Amino acid sequence: MNEPLPPPRPIPIKERLSVLYVEKGQLDVLDGAFVVVDVNGVRTHIPVGGVACLMLEPGTRVSHAACALAARVGTLLVWVGEAGVRLYSAGQPGGARSDRLLYQAKLALDDELRLKVVRRMFAIRFGQEPPQRRSVEQLRGIEGARVREMYKRLAERYKVRWVHRDYDPESWESSDRPNRCLSAATAALYGVTEAAVLAAGYAPAIGFIHTGKPLSFVYDIADLFKFDTVVPVAFEVAASAKANAEREVRLRCRDVFRRTRLLEKIIPTIEDVLAAGGIAPPEPAPDQVLPAIADKEPLGDVGHRG
Repeated sequence: MNEPLPPPRPIPIKERLSVLYVEKGQLDVLDGAFVVVDVNGVRTHIPVGGVACLMLEPGTRVSHAACALAARVGTLLVWVGEAGVRLYSAGQPGGARSDRLLYQAKLALDDELRLKVVRRMFAIRFGQEPPQRRSVEQLRGIEGARVREMYKRLAERYKVRWVHRDYDPESWESSDRPNRCLSAATAALYGVTEAAVLAAGYAPAIGFIHTGKPLSFVYDIADLFKFDTVVPVAFEVAASAKANAEREVRLRCRDVFRRTRLLEKIIPTIEDVLAAGGIAPPEPAPDQVLPAIADKEPLGDVGHRG
């Protein structure tokens, strides 16, 4: 008699393919494998356990079994609009661990600790220490001015007509070509960054520079990599004669994620910026009830469900 197969265990984020896009198909599980069935009945197998983030575009339907399998193996499902923008919803493949969530929240709620974290983010992003005796708001203003200048310089390098960063997610075609390319590129970066944040056990909504959004911390961390990965790709494609610019951006972003080994860098960078606060994660309260049955050692990241 054959022994039943053990349940799938998450693969660490750093060993995964970054992102895949799916449109106009039915996602389901057949014989224990994740498949996409198109309108003609053609089946395409997806090694879902080896993918960090699956972007689901219009025309995609997902079965209950597929959602359950994605959750078990730690693949983030993200429902997006055409070209990978207009994020509608995301299925959480892991979740914030209480110790890391409390640690992140303590850093964000204390003004002095938050400033230390923001200063570290500034240093990583621009390769130099920020000016002394500046508030978070002042640092944000300096950052904004530098980012605008970086956009301007990239536009000059690739000979792209550039006005400013502006687009309307409700009217995609009203945006100019460079802005559409940038939106498609940053959407891919946000997807893999959110998957990494969840895998590390933190909360996407608790940001330090950004606030008030479901993905505030995702934007904070993604900004540290944006100009080294996806923004140059967006301007390069915008300057090309490619007919389907958004699709070309997505393909090139996937390549640059692999070439720069981005998924190996995100979680260590998260730990680095939070460590700048100089505090240790909080210990459980003495009167809290600890787990009666210890979890098995996971094969994936700490934020994945065991």
